[in-house]
Amino acid sequence: MSKKVLIIEDNDDIRDNIVEILELAGYIVYAANNGKTGVDLAMKHLPDIILCDIMMPELDGYGVLYLLNKNQQTAAIPFIFLTAKAERLDLRKGMEMGADDYLTKPFDDMELLNAIESRLKKKELQQNFYSKSLDRLGTLISKNNGLAELKKIIQERKTRQFKKNQVIYYEGDKGNGLYLLLSGKIKTIKLAEDGRELMTGIYTDDDYLGITAVLSNEPFSDTATALEDSTLCLIPKDQIEPLLNLYPDVAKEFIKLLANDIREKEEQLLQLAYHSVRKRMAEAMLRLGKQGAKNGETFKMTREDLAAMAGMATETVSRTLSDFKDEGLIDKKGSTITILDLQRLTRMKN
Repeated sequence: MSKKVLIIEDNDDIRDNIVEILELAGYIVYAANNGKTGVDLAMKHLPDIILCDIMMPELDGYGVLYLLNKNQQTAAIPFIFLTAKAERLDLRKGMEMGADDYLTKPFDDMELLNAIESRLKKKELQQNFYSKSLDRLGTLISKNNGLAELKKIIQERKTRQFKKNQVIYYEGDKGNGLYLLLSGKIKTIKLAEDGRELMTGIYTDDDYLGITAVLSNEPFSDTATALEDSTLCLIPKDQIEPLLNLYPDVAKEFIKLLANDIREKEEQLLQLAYHSVRKRMAEAMLRLGKQGAKNGETFKMTREDLAAMAGMATETVSRTLSDFKDEGLIDKKGSTITILDLQRLTRMKN
């Protein structure tokens, strides 16, 4: 079955050219010459992918993306920005709003087709991906005859791709739901008054983000950013709350996750308060090595992120890493670190 593509572009020549290329490639193509018409066509036809210019009169590309993200039927449709402006600020704003990719004009036929095919393939993989965490949640709910509710959440869940360094949410943003990390790695940070970062957590496959905001009905207390390309599933707040109210076992499970998160933060505070620089660095590396177990004890982490995690200056991180390398505790190539002596790191004295 042919895939449906929606083009939203106010330049007639560019729009007609894209339509011609995609129709020759076998796609069903819908075209709009402004943002408002584009939103209407998206709601009506529910295309498989949307290509949208950024700079348009009446409703620009950002406005189009914002409106589509607010609608449950269109929020998960892959979205590619078309832009003649390659400034990082424009591109970053678009990606942070939820765009999946961008093409900088002028682009050739193959760039266009490859971008579309790549995004459609990733969308298909996401739809076929079934998280182990949702399996576990399904077991809990099925014991209470809540399987139908779970199936509804799974069928309607929104999976989104976040590129490395892309922000998922900012501290102070309204908690709009619970994020489940399907693949990748996410960090959460808080900013001190002097501008320094303190890393409050690192999350990997099947971890939940935003539990505190959902349970307390408060804004997010930290900022979440992708450490690498990641896929997340958003379970909307208005779907999570009935589950927590109707099924006590589900509520208990999330309270247990929240308690574990609080305990880890308490341990982190104790380490920051009482442990030496070497001890803090060793414990940070042990945590990162454990999370990267699929690659042995090898992980990638920038100097700045290590500093935020261990609560020290970047210059101190550099000196400590050099000392650890000279002592044969680790090997370091760029931002890739390999733990060579796990026992000595574990027994590191304060």
